[in-house]
Amino acid sequence: MGDSLRVLIAEDEYLNLMGLKSNLEHLGHKVIGEAGDGREAIRLAEELKPDLVLMDINMPDIDGIEAIKEINKKTALPYIIISGYHDKELIDKAKKAGVFAYLVKPVKEKDLQIAIEICLERFNEFRALEKEYTDMKKTLEERKYIERAKGILMDRNKLREAEAMQILQKQSRDSNKKLIDVAKEIIEADNILQKYRK
Repeated sequence: MGDSLRVLIAEDEYLNLMGLKSNLEHLGHKVIGEAGDGREAIRLAEELKPDLVLMDINMPDIDGIEAIKEINKKTALPYIIISGYHDKELIDKAKKAGVFAYLVKPVKEKDLQIAIEICLERFNEFRALEKEYTDMKKTLEERKYIERAKGILMDRNKLREAEAMQILQKQSRDSNKKLIDVAKEIIEADNILQKYRK
């Protein structure tokens, strides 16, 4: 079923923990950590950085959903929530916390396998969207600097937009620097000159 995953199990009931561990190992995965309460789950997730977390929803100290929220503040991981019952309110809370799959005890090996595949697929889609958003945000930020630098060149040298862009591109090639870096240098130089013009 694909590559072996490093899995953290957070489950306070010993028999359920052993059942999940046995199923995971049978599916070819490695259990790298076992947590008996929510606080320990948070610590182990941060320390071990697993490929997947199986989290019981009802955990001592800090419940599974709160533990996931805490972990998510530092690192995004794929989670499967394990619960003793079908509860719409709990399912809604799990979705809001960023859970990618939900299983009800007792967990059968085949159900676990399917949940893992769906969870990882959704998690990878989430990461791709997150990267796309970050890249788009970065591109927009860079465009603002380039437009500002173009404006400075146009204003100071009475150039048309196309001419100012050509100067930026030529400077980028000649100095072997990114266009954004050249734009920032022009803006910085203009800011210094503005001080002396006053």
